[in-house]
Amino acid sequence: MHGAGACWRRVRKSGHRHRHELRPVLRRPARSGLQSIILPVHNAERWLHECLRSVLQQDFAGPMELSVFNDASKDQSLRILEEWKAKLEGSGIPVVIGGHESPYPRGVGYSKNQAIAQSSGSYLCFLDADDVMMPQRVRLQLDAATRHPTSIIGCQVRREPPDSTERYTRWINQLAPEQLLTQVFTSHGPTVVMPTWFCSRAWFSHVGPFDEGGQGVPEDLLLFYNHLRKGGGVVRVDRSLVLYRYHPDAATHSVLETTIWTHRVRFLEERVLPHWAAFTIWNAGRQGRRLYRGLSAGARRKVVAFCDVDENKIRKGFYCYEDSEEAPKPRVPILHFRAARPPFVICVKLDLTRGEFEANLRSLNLQEGRDFLHFS
Repeated sequence: MHGAGACWRRVRKSGHRHRHELRPVLRRPARSGLQSIILPVHNAERWLHECLRSVLQQDFAGPMELSVFNDASKDQSLRILEEWKAKLEGSGIPVVIGGHESPYPRGVGYSKNQAIAQSSGSYLCFLDADDVMMPQRVRLQLDAATRHPTSIIGCQVRREPPDSTERYTRWINQLAPEQLLTQVFTSHGPTVVMPTWFCSRAWFSHVGPFDEGGQGVPEDLLLFYNHLRKGGGVVRVDRSLVLYRYHPDAATHSVLETTIWTHRVRFLEERVLPHWAAFTIWNAGRQGRRLYRGLSAGARRKVVAFCDVDENKIRKGFYCYEDSEEAPKPRVPILHFRAARPPFVICVKLDLTRGEFEANLRSLNLQEGRDFLHFS
């Protein structure tokens, strides 16, 4: 729709109170020391005031700008943005507002890429329009980013409403530093969540851009995987620096679980399974069998067993893959977990069995990342 080097700024024409046009904004050279807050917006009027107030309230003492891309909002988002532009610039925070008026939004990946292109900071602080930053966020994450220039920096979060996604929130906030790299295959997605990302522009340019496939594409997960492929690190500031809102209109709900599953299986096959001559799938139930069936033929042949604690499954003795085109059909043994041999791909959900599964796993004295990986 637009040239690769341009995004678009909405300009109010003199003499026409409510008339706007779009003008191209070329990519701007990075300014050393400037922090760019990257904010995609689509129909966000319910949350924008609180979100933008949190930009104004940052305690960072250095130069900072806000780069907004308005993705075909049909509500009052643009009016709110223009109102806050005056407030923020009056406080010394420049604001760049780009956007388009097409009938349909182009998606979060496109909007983030455009907001980055029209910004000029040497560091990028990502913010979603329905979330809120704590005053210390830019200052503390910049400190971490300067010490880890090839890492994505995240932080702990406070979930709103507080009782939503309790297991997910605990996972976000309580992963150990080494688990930020070992638990990248789980259904939770990136081990630091997108609204908390902070990184250098130079590193983002090396890894990015975001996928622009639009609705239904997990653009944050895909960029996170590319980041890991290029040797990037993952660091979390252990302070709650973002209020991370949960609501039914969030863009994440447009991504199908099957889409996420497919990307995760392929990434597991790419990053881990080539280094294992054989492995065991921990869980002979639905999720474990689903993983087995979803593997490529070569990876399936490396599965030497399923393991479980369910006596009925163990008593049956094997799982037969009836849909296989091989003859005879593959029959994979089902063992008690104590009789199985690592490495394991674990398809048991964490934090659901009152600690029983976690205790069983600890009893084997295995090392995460070497002897087992979590997949569910």
